[in-house]
Parts: sequence; C-alpha cells; structure tokens
Amino acid sequence: MTASHSEHGPEEMCSAGMELYRRALNTGHVTPTAAEAAPCLIDFGLLRLTVDDPGRLEAVPPVAALHSLLRTSEEEIADKRRREAHLIDAFSTLMDSGTRSGETGGTPTLRLLSGKERIGRVIGEAMSCASEQLLCVQPHDGLVKPPYHHHEAAMARDQEFLNRGGRIRALYQHTVRHIPYTQDRYEQLTGDVEARTLDEVTERLIIVDHTVAFIPASPDRTLALEVRHPALLTHFVTTFDRLWHLATPMHPQAVHQPTLNGVTPRQRAIAALLVEGHTDSDIADRLGMNVRTARVHIAKLAATLGSESRAQLGYLIGQSGILDQEA
Repeated sequence: MTASHSEHGPEEMCSAGMELYRRALNTGHVTPTAAEAAPCLIDFGLLRLTVDDPGRLEAVPPVAALHSLLRTSEEEIADKRRREAHLIDAFSTLMDSGTRSGETGGTPTLRLLSGKERIGRVIGEAMSCASEQLLCVQPHDGLVKPPYHHHEAAMARDQEFLNRGGRIRALYQHTVRHIPYTQDRYEQLTGDVEARTLDEVTERLIIVDHTVAFIPASPDRTLALEVRHPALLTHFVTTFDRLWHLATPMHPQAVHQPTLNGVTPRQRAIAALLVEGHTDSDIADRLGMNVRTARVHIAKLAATLGSESRAQLGYLIGQSGILDQEA
C-alpha cells in the first residue's frame, strides 16, 4: 500500500478506489499510473490488465467481481471450518485426559460434542437412561417448526421419558405462546409436563436428571458442551429454578399477562430495552422476534404514548411510569 492509501478490506472500499472504479466502468479502462492512487482495485480483482494493451487496465464488471470476492470469502470460511474440525479432533483426547482428576466413576466432567446430529444423539442417549426430570430452556430462533423428522423424533423421545414417570419443565420466550407448533406439541404430550414463558431467557440449556447438562459451545450450535461437573450442574439448576418462578405459565393452564393503560406486556419489555439504548435488531434478538415485528410493536407503543420521534419516545416512556408497573 502507498503512503497515502491505507490498507482495508473489499467490504470497506476507500473513496479513491470507488471514484477510480466508477471512472473505469464508465470509460472502459484507466492507466496503470492512475491506478497507483488506489492499488486496492487490483488487489481485489476490480481492475485487470487488458489482453491487447498492457498499458491499460480494464474494469471487471461488478457482478463478476462480487462473485469472485464471495467465492474467496466462502473458501476462507470453509478453511476455518476445517481448522476448527482439526482442532476439535486434536484437543478432544487432551480434554478427556485433562478432566480425569475431576471424573466421577470414570466419566469426564466436560466433553465437547461436534455436529448437530451427534449432539442430538447424545442427548437422546442421556434421556433414554433417565426417569426423573428434564429441565430445558429453548430460546426462540425464528424457526416456526423444526424439520419433520426432528420433530417426530423429539416427540417420541419426550413421550417415552414421560411414560417412565419423568417430569418435563420447559422455558420459552413469550413470542412462542401463540405459535401453532408449540401449542400442538403440548397438546400431544401426555404426562407430567409444564411450560412457562419469559420476555428473555438464557441460551439453550438442557438438564437431564440433575446428572448431565448440554449447552451450546458455538453461535450456530454445531458445537455443544456435555457437562457433568456437580458444581456446574447445581448452578444450572439454580438458574433454571429462579427463571421458572419468574415465568408466566403457558401449559397446561395458560395465564395471560394483563394490558395496563393500553400498553401490552410485550410493549413494556420493548420499552425497557429502548430506554437502555438498544437498537431494533438487538431488541428483536433478545425478545425472540424478527425486526419487522419489533418495529411494529415500537410503532404501536409510540402511538399509545403520543410520541413523534425515537428520542421523544424514550422520554415519554420514562414519564409514563409504565416500567414501574407490575404485570
């Protein structure tokens, strides 16, 4: 890079590069001397030497350039995935040996699981040996319903557990209360099963018989930790119990939160996040809804409070006292 041209990636195109690239697209070419002001264009494959005249650089069409950059990005992601897999393989035996001092009965207290199919299989194996209690936190990830075969397998697994005398306690976000799939699930299950909801929940958590827990170990949930350490299990169960007592019953007997002064419980939850300065996307992610739905609720809240701007809405939320009201 030249002294006047700072290093950057293709997703942060510099002004000099954008101006020169537009000129090259309009005229069909630029000189190598002109390109010295924005060497990034050659590095990113936006300019290339012409076949018949090495003294000219022609502009690569934006569609072709974008495709090439995306392919490079995909190759980098694939390479990182391969490195992750190699690291998991290399360290899995070390993790097992490293936890032997904390093992109980020869069982590692922590085990890293890779791949959603393997994670599901290990959870199923744990439940097949269980007969007491299943505690689970299921944050809404935007999926209305999982793939059919996953749904059927989970239903059969849970019903067999209930048939053995087990009890299921599940925590969700309020956004799933009226999803037909959720209602259908609990109408089909028979036995000691309860579900409650909160505005916000923790990441996914599954605790089987107070002896083993499963938590995500990567954002896309393709990695998971199998936890058998007694102290961690106690912490997970205590956290679940405290959330459970704060939650609103959904099944078998639904309890509906009241609307106070025209403001719904969902709007109060959004109001609390708004005054903390969260963006629309942050609010949607934390409350388990899409951004469009979050904005609809924000608009309704603004209309209820008589707000004409985002800044005014924060002020009116504070003045209204809605966050001090108990549902």
